[in-house]
Amino acid sequence: MYRVFIVEDDRTIAESLKKHLQTWGYEVSCVVDFKNVIDEFKTAAPQIVLLDIGLPFFNGFHWCQSIREISDVPIVFISSASDNMNIVMAMNMGGDDFIEKPFDMHVLTAKVQAILRRTYSLKSQLNIIEHQGVILNLSDATVTYEGQKIELSRNEYKIFQMLLERAGKIVPRDDIIEALWESESFIDDNTLTVNMTRLRKKLEEAGLIEFIQTKKGLGYVIP
Repeated sequence: MYRVFIVEDDRTIAESLKKHLQTWGYEVSCVVDFKNVIDEFKTAAPQIVLLDIGLPFFNGFHWCQSIREISDVPIVFISSASDNMNIVMAMNMGGDDFIEKPFDMHVLTAKVQAILRRTYSLKSQLNIIEHQGVILNLSDATVTYEGQKIELSRNEYKIFQMLLERAGKIVPRDDIIEALWESESFIDDNTLTVNMTRLRKKLEEAGLIEFIQTKKGLGYVIP
């Protein structure tokens, strides 16, 4: 399920967008505090952003630039300020598309679908797993978050890959141990605990606090 983040101060428009996109199966959140858009963006960890230009405190160009400093998530501007200057500014600030208000909900949905398909099918072709800003590249066995590389051992990487591939689902400890034994890593229950502790510490040092959660008696999950 793709996550959509809406930055729109007209509550009627925001709620209409949210309701419509939810009927298409998207997980949608709307900004509440327009002074802290980036904090809410990080919490939402969306795959696409719908962004108005005219906003309280700071305009959409400001927030687009701020998002671009920490993420390459697709950004679609939605605004009635659709003169050429604003469209060019939106693209120069890092926007991926511009939809003029008033818009047809079905046209907007089609554009969102096209951008998501184009963006994330390409990542799949490149053997990349992306979740909440974390990018795991299967081609070169690297993990990056907000531009910083996270150095993992072989076992840590394999554990992290397994959890990311099943994000949102609990992965039993026995499944992880079995998978690593099959790859000749020879890991037992105690070794798994040690590797998980080290993995969590490295993620926390990169700013990923409680990224991996323990489900007592069941296993681990990346929500």
